Amino acid sequence: MRDVKPQVGDQTGEPTVGKVDDVHFLDPRRRDGRDVANHFKYLANTFPVTFIYVGVGLERRDLVSEGLAAGEEELAQNARRWTTLGVDPFEVGTEDGRRTWRQLLLAIEKDLILAGNRPGMVADDLAGYLFARSTGHFASLMTLITRGCRRAIRTGTEELTRDLLDQVRNDAAAEAARQELLAAFDTGKLRARPAGPAAGSTASEPVAAAG
Repeated sequence: MRDVKPQVGDQTGEPTVGKVDDVHFLDPRRRDGRDVANHFKYLANTFPVTFIYVGVGLERRDLVSEGLAAGEEELAQNARRWTTLGVDPFEVGTEDGRRTWRQLLLAIEKDLILAGNRPGMVADDLAGYLFARSTGHFASLMTLITRGCRRAIRTGTEELTRDLLDQVRNDAAAEAARQELLAAFDTGKLRARPAGPAAGSTASEPVAAAG
């Protein structure tokens, strides 16, 4: 491989951050997986770039230990090079969690391009429902929102409602937990909106029911 450091250095000018997604697909026990991992090391050593590797269960998939056998983990370079940071799903079991969930929904609501979009359509009216349908996972939430918007546009309703979203299937993991979470909101065991002035809107959240 020819040396491209000078060209890249001229382009970056200062330290840069790079993101590599889906690294959980790498198998460090396979030769091709090791080759890719070694190339990542080469890039990190050669260029003024801080890499963020994103994936699911990286430690359980032996990417940190590089697939080395028991007793040899201390030889893994990744374990010394990487700082592992976990990303938990959203939760509504605490006031802090409910406020964080609401801030996320407000940000999504602001960016929706639907003719019927209005303040509170997502963050107030659908807070508990969307948590139940997504189990607090961002990817599941955005899948549901995206599919719901497509249906709202196709049907001409131009807004997101529980009735409309009941007709939208989400990913398998979210659908598996859907009924139990909806029942928890329905019986009052869970609530998604923060209490008091932090709620921000006077709109009432409809009782979640199994769709």
